[in-house]
Amino acid sequence: MHSHNAAIVPLEFVGPIKIIGKEVCDEVKVPMATFESPLWPSTNRGAKATFAAGGIKATLVDDRMSRSIVLEAIDASHAVELVAELRTRHEELENLVATTSRFAKLKDWHVQIVGNLLYIRFAITSGDASGHNMVTAAAEAILNWILREYPTMQYVSISGNFCTDKKVSAVNGILGRGKYVVAEIMIPSAICNGVLKTTPDKVVNLHIKKNLIGTMLAGGLRSANAHFANMLLAVYLATGQDAANIIEGSQGIVHAEIRDSDLYFSVTLPNIIVGTVGNGKHLDFARHNLQLLGCLEPRLPMVNARRLAIIIACSVLCGELSLLAAQTNQGELMRTHLRLERVAKDTKQL
Repeated sequence: MHSHNAAIVPLEFVGPIKIIGKEVCDEVKVPMATFESPLWPSTNRGAKATFAAGGIKATLVDDRMSRSIVLEAIDASHAVELVAELRTRHEELENLVATTSRFAKLKDWHVQIVGNLLYIRFAITSGDASGHNMVTAAAEAILNWILREYPTMQYVSISGNFCTDKKVSAVNGILGRGKYVVAEIMIPSAICNGVLKTTPDKVVNLHIKKNLIGTMLAGGLRSANAHFANMLLAVYLATGQDAANIIEGSQGIVHAEIRDSDLYFSVTLPNIIVGTVGNGKHLDFARHNLQLLGCLEPRLPMVNARRLAIIIACSVLCGELSLLAAQTNQGELMRTHLRLERVAKDTKQL
């Protein structure tokens, strides 16, 4: 009997996914929790193709969490003066952040002024936590200090949407929020034909006409992908993450091209917001899955969460590659969905 206090989401493992890189060099089976049952075999097909091609190279470009505060100055000139003075007191800001957590370190901060309103976007490192609460605590410490030091400034909000938290934005892709990961691979044309039932030319052609031009027509913002959100949500749910962060996470870009008749395929995800400690990760199922992924090791701070982000990016690549391959063949997507969803119902997975 299932408890009415828990939502049961079907979960299966896909892979193994072979990952090569400086931070992660491993073969992992990845837990994915979803109601969209075709996601498992599709991502698994991508994993099979990338494994046969020698593995996915993953690079972590950046790692930070952000929060923006809003203050009200007398006028714009006073706001400018405050910013100039804060730049001379950067070390004091660093020390304030350090008092809020032993893992929190101020990376940088950016400013926008609108009329007499001052928006300051702080970015910190947050260890193995996703960092939502940690960066809020750091921002609040700085906010309170500014209000004490500069009495003419007035409080507006601890969060001013310049962060940007769980909303579509350009700023997160430009300045960063979460783990910024690039996953890439070279897939020989023989593997495209044998495993993915398509050709490198067809994948690149579809990517241009669907992900690039189609997204442009739709008014997409810093996004050029088919369905990053599907894989993100599935792994987020399986590992106890804040699932609403797929909004930022799904703003990623596919880049594909032909190289000597083979397929170069990559996914860039600037905003993978995940942690291996904190709320949600204490639940038994989440801890079990994180343990299986090798993300609960007693390592230096940040290593476990960075490993998880890299694994997620590689999972996204596998699912994205497989779906694009399917869509190069007329009728395959609908035919496969109907067949797989019927099998899932018959086996009572849903």
